[in-house]
Amino acid sequence: MIEGVVIKSLKKYNDNRGYLTEIWRSDELEHKPEMSYISLTLPGVVRGPHEHRYQADCFIFIGPGDFDLHLWDRREESSTFKQYEKIRAGESEPLLVVVPPGVVHGYKCVSKEPALSINLPDKLYKGKDKKEEVDEIRWEQDKNSPYRIE
Repeated sequence: MIEGVVIKSLKKYNDNRGYLTEIWRSDELEHKPEMSYISLTLPGVVRGPHEHRYQADCFIFIGPGDFDLHLWDRREESSTFKQYEKIRAGESEPLLVVVPPGVVHGYKCVSKEPALSINLPDKLYKGKDKKEEVDEIRWEQDKNSPYRIE
């Protein structure tokens, strides 16, 4: 696995009402969220790939639906520099995945139904009061990008 990426299996506790899943606990992860959002992705749609210079993302993939998450390590100082990983995550494999800065990431909805993801990044989008530049390198906008999700 790529150095610094944290993957935690999430357990669904089912009963006759449905299920409950703990998605984040401060006593289990060093990652400290600054905000959160939920995203619905339609079947076959790709989000990313992109990377952050300073921000770590903490994705929760629990369903409904499934994703293929793609990760590329661009950090020259990393022991896994240039390593690539593809991970199935979502309803079939509930996961929490922390993606550190410098790791290109993106995902594709691979289920027949739309899929949900939650993100708990450790930086505010556009900074306090949304007055800063966005911390993203948008590889999906580069026609010559070596990072592709088909």
